[in-house]
This record gives sequence, C-alpha cells and structure tokens, in this order.
Amino acid sequence: MTDRHSTHKDLIAPVRAAMYDFNPDSLRTALNKACAQDVVFRLAFPFENLAGVEAWMSSAVLPLAAAVPDLERRDFIVMAGTTPEGADWVGCGGYYCGTFSAPWLDIPPTGHMVHLRFHEFYRITDGRVTEVQALWDIPEVMMQARAWPMSPSLGREWHVPGPATCDGLITGPSDEAAGFRTCERIVDMLSHMKKHPSEGGPEVMQMHRFWHPKMSWYGPSGIGTGRGISGFRNWHQIPFLNAMPDRGQYLDEIEYHFFGDRNYAAVTGWPNMVQSITDGGWLGIAPPGKKISMRSLDFWRLEKDLIRENWVMVDLLHMYDQIGVDVLARMREFNKVRNGFDPETGAAL
Repeated sequence: MTDRHSTHKDLIAPVRAAMYDFNPDSLRTALNKACAQDVVFRLAFPFENLAGVEAWMSSAVLPLAAAVPDLERRDFIVMAGTTPEGADWVGCGGYYCGTFSAPWLDIPPTGHMVHLRFHEFYRITDGRVTEVQALWDIPEVMMQARAWPMSPSLGREWHVPGPATCDGLITGPSDEAAGFRTCERIVDMLSHMKKHPSEGGPEVMQMHRFWHPKMSWYGPSGIGTGRGISGFRNWHQIPFLNAMPDRGQYLDEIEYHFFGDRNYAAVTGWPNMVQSITDGGWLGIAPPGKKISMRSLDFWRLEKDLIRENWVMVDLLHMYDQIGVDVLARMREFNKVRNGFDPETGAAL
C-alpha cells in the first residue's frame, strides 16, 4: 500500500511534468486537479498572495513563460513529510531555465540561457493542495542580466547546484522515523545557534557538532554561497548577527514548521523571522533601526549525522520593500540606456 507522503508527491508530479515540457493548458489542468478551489499561493515580492489557480497562472507563471518561451522546470529536491503540528507538506527545490528572450519584471533579457532558483512548498489537506509558499530568486536573474542595483554579495554568486549525492528526488516508501530524527537534529542545531550572542561567543553554538567540515551553505542571490564553517560565518552569519542582534526575540510574531524525509529536512514559515536592522546595517544598507519580517524556505541534507548542504532562500526584495527601498525602481534606472526600454522610466517598451 502506498504511503500518504508518496501519494502527495504523486499529486504534485503532473504539475512538475507540465512545467518541465512547459504547456500552459496541461499545467492549468494539472493544477486544477491537484489544488483545492480556495488554494492560496504565497509568493515572493512583488507577487505576494494570490487566490486560486488562475491568479497564479496569470500573475506569475504566464509572464515568466512569455519572457522565457522555452521555459523548463528542473527539480533537484522533492521531499515530503508531516510537521509536529500535523500538517502535510511537499517541498520542491530546483530552478526554471530557458532562453531569456523578453523582459520580465522589467529585467532586460540577455538572449542567453537563464536560471531562476525556486523553493516551492505545497501544503496538502484531505488530498488537495490548499496552500503554496514559493520563493523565486529574482535577484539571481537581475545579476545574470547585469542589472542588480544593490550592494555586491559577500558570498560566492554562481549557479547553485543540487545535492552532491544526486538523491534529492526522494521516492517511497516513506520513513517517517528517519525524517523525524533529521528534523530533531536540525532543531537542536538551531537552538544552539540562538544561544549566540546572548549566552556567549561563537563557541556556544557548537557548530562542529552539527556541521560537516566541507559544508556548503547556499544562500540567496544578494548574499551568496559560503563554503565551510568559516565561509558561512564570514559571508553570512557574522554580518547578519551584527546587523540584527535582536534576532530570535519576537517568537510570538513568527511561525516555522519543520518536516523531514529520510536525511533531508525542510522548514516553512510566513514569516519565520522578525528582527531590527540596527548597528552597522546589513548588505550595505544604512541601519534604519526598523523592525522587519523575513520569509525563508530552507532545505538541509545530513551526511553521517552532520549537515553537509543547506539550501536557503530569503525574500530579499520583500526585506528591501519594508525599509522603503524599491529595488525594481532602482533597477529600472539601470535600463534607461538599453534598447527596448523607455528612456524616461526604464520600463520595457
């Protein structure tokens, strides 16, 4: 008998297939079969919340397909599990790719292959998708178009890979006990992370207990990748904590839910971080002294009980919007001298 997590992955499979050989009619049919009528899509800025399949298609998917007419979806992680609260989720990570032939969100096309990393989480209730949380790495596309208008990343910007072990497309039967143990390991790691700086220096995080010496931390574009514990700390953690020392103090304003599948774990929350950008600022931003919320959808892979890889997606454009910085407007300033863009506004003609 097929376990429910395998059934849930099978529910999403036609949607993934319709976006691999992209066909809007097939995709619409697959979505309508998989989703509840009142499904809600929670997307990255500037899309935000959309109600129903048609809103998702018209506002997000079809404009992307118009810009990338040979659009192709490639998943490198497909996992499923149940949160401690009892909700069932399917988590997918991968990238959309194809030829960037026309402007998208006023990002100028390159005429070359483009990749757009995604983390998409599907909540399943009574055999139907009732909620989707999806982050697309829009800054990644800006960088490929040489139109990123904000500070350069501290970490390495590149085409983030899938799992080194090539086993991210997890098939049944489900092992709920193994998934639960993986989540426990991640939660334990995060609880130690939160001890710094309030309980002491970096040693209180006991990072060597949890992280592999050759760990890779794949951050979103705008932050970049860090290799090893030192790379993670130098290019993300230290600047992040210095800029937002009150992180972890507003637990009543956030939510986060973990689910595991064998040696993979994922976390979902909307938002799952609340803190203030103070002190020296972050990502080259002058400190506004303002409390912000952040959305992050993450995957981890354990190897011999240590975290070998961690894929992290953060909605950076949403963060900038909260502090009054319109990244898309700044980018349009870059486009004023490009052919095919309005010289007054920078918008695509």
